[in-house]
Parts: sequence; structure tokens; C-alpha cells
Amino acid sequence: MNELQRLLARRIRAEGPLSIADYMAEALHHPTLGYYARRDPIGRDGDFITAPEVSQIFGELIGLWCADAWERIGRPDPVILAELGPGRGTLMADAFRALRVAPQFRRALRLHLIESSAILRRAQAEKLGGAEPMWHEDLATLPNEPMIVIGNEFLDALPIDQKVRGAMGWNERRVALASDSTSLMFTVDASLSAGPALAGFGAAPLGSIREVCPAAARLAHALAARLRREGGVALFIDYGYFPSACGDTLQALRHHRRHDVLADPGEADLTAHVDFAAFAAAAVQAGARAFGPVTQATFLTSLGAKQRAAELSKRATPAQAAAIASGLRRLLEDREMGTLFKALALADPKLDPPAGFAEETPL
Repeated sequence: MNELQRLLARRIRAEGPLSIADYMAEALHHPTLGYYARRDPIGRDGDFITAPEVSQIFGELIGLWCADAWERIGRPDPVILAELGPGRGTLMADAFRALRVAPQFRRALRLHLIESSAILRRAQAEKLGGAEPMWHEDLATLPNEPMIVIGNEFLDALPIDQKVRGAMGWNERRVALASDSTSLMFTVDASLSAGPALAGFGAAPLGSIREVCPAAARLAHALAARLRREGGVALFIDYGYFPSACGDTLQALRHHRRHDVLADPGEADLTAHVDFAAFAAAAVQAGARAFGPVTQATFLTSLGAKQRAAELSKRATPAQAAAIASGLRRLLEDREMGTLFKALALADPKLDPPAGFAEETPL
């Protein structure tokens, strides 16, 4: 049993079972013992790999998407370019390289990074120091200016709650102590819960699990308010589902393998699939427009992923060309990231669909 588990056990003994959201928040973001406080989790030597680490094409296309978005929102100067959860800074480093073809946008943008991990901030500073980034704990401290926001694999790490369908309604799934008073286990609270997130699921079979993410709803509301007031657009790419559905998607990853969600808190990444319909609905309710979701394959292909790979391969060695092709397959193919990963855009209600999107989200 590690130190964080001991702290959680003491808290449960004092306060009772924890919500899953509280457990996730402690496991991921405890200031000294949490997952992101102690490690760089990304890459071959970490626990997971993200699209920017798979292929430079991903970040380059996102950079060009941002330049196009800047044109569509009226070329404001200055404009905030903000990334939520920037990882090592790889996406933005690739984006800035691509933005050599858009010097006016490059001069107008001000880079802001939303990052709580001191370890990852150091990696971002090393890669992006020339762009003079400014760091924030959350959106609240961003300047009041037009903005373009990017969130790649950000929503999946937001803490969720789980509701379990019982004979009398929906009950909350929580984290409790097992009989040994130290191990953690799931339990179901007998008190009923209700709310808009459960509307339409009254006929779900007994034992069904419905996941809700209050943190994502709060983010959608905050973004929508800013987009409506200041202007701009936000792009989210993540793994998830559309429309809303029941299912237990909470998972832990350690060394690129599945791990017990309740074992060794703070030692493994915790994520859940994104409910794109719920996120879009929260943003629309707060006054934004929502477009998509479309699959990552559809989105990146529409932006020219295959053409960019072909161009890179012309100047590549055989080994480099093979790596380019492998990275492209991982981004686009159904059995890799192409279908499970999806793209969704939120926008100022005055804007038309951004590049890669044709229709508003059907809600």
C-alpha cells in the first residue's frame, strides 16, 4: 500500500466512501503524491502515447487549422492561442513549425498553456521557450481577448462520477474500504440520484452504469461564455462516444497496459471515454455553437494528412518513410486511433463551421 492509498483510507474512515470524481482528483492531482505531480507520463518510457508523439503530421495540421480559424474569426490581433493539457509541448512545437507559412497569424498570437504539472511545464518551456508561453492553472486567468483553444486528450482525464441503475432508480457508485480496512473497493450508495444527465435512460437495464462528468460541463459553460463574449473557437480531440450511452469506461494505464483502477493510486493514469453529446449540449446551453463530432480519420484526412505524409516521404530515407507511413496508419486506421478518437469544435455563435466540420452537433 503506497502513501496516497494510506491517506485515502484515512479520509474514507473519517468521511465515508468517496465519489469516483474525488478519487480520480486525488489520484491524478494530489499536490505531492498525485500521478501528474511526480512524472512525465508520455512516451515509450511512460504509460501512454498521444497523437502528437505518434506523428509530426498531427501537430502540423492542427497549427494550420488554427491559422485558418484565425482568418474565419476576423484576424484579431492579438489573439490567444491556448492549449489545455499540452503534454511535453510536442503538438505546439510542430504547430509552430507549420505556421512559418502564416507569418501574420504567428505575429498576432499569444501562446497560453493550461498546465498544472510542474514536471510537464519544464518540458514545455524547453520546447516552446522561443514562443514565450504563459502558463495558467485553468481558463479563468486567461486575458479577455479573442481566442483559439486546443484540447487534445484533455477531456478524458477530467474526473467522472458513475451512476448505477437499481430497482428504484439511479444510485451512485463510490470508492470504499474493503474488509481489511486498507484495500479499496467499489460500492453503491443506496441514496438515489437524478438530474438531466440521466434523462432518457429510465429504461436502462438493472446494473447499467451511466457516467457523468461535471468538470466537463463546467468547462463547456466557461468556454461558451468566453466564446460568446470575446469571440473565437475551440477544438477538442479525444477518445469517446456519440451519442450518449451507458457503459463503464473508467480505466487505468501503467506502462502502456491496463491496470487495476483502485490499485496503487497515483501510480497509473486514470481516464474515461468522453461523452461528446453531453459536452456539446452543455456548451450549446451556454450559448456556443457545436460542430461534429467527426472521427479523427475524417478530420485529419480533410485537412490533408495523406498529402502531408506523401510530401514528407519525398525527402525521407527509407527508414524515415516507413516511420511516416506507420504514424499515419496509427492516426487514421479504424483499428488504431482513426474511429475511436473524434474531433468536436465549439464556436462563437456568429461563426460558420470551422475547417473539417460541415454540420452542427445534432442534440
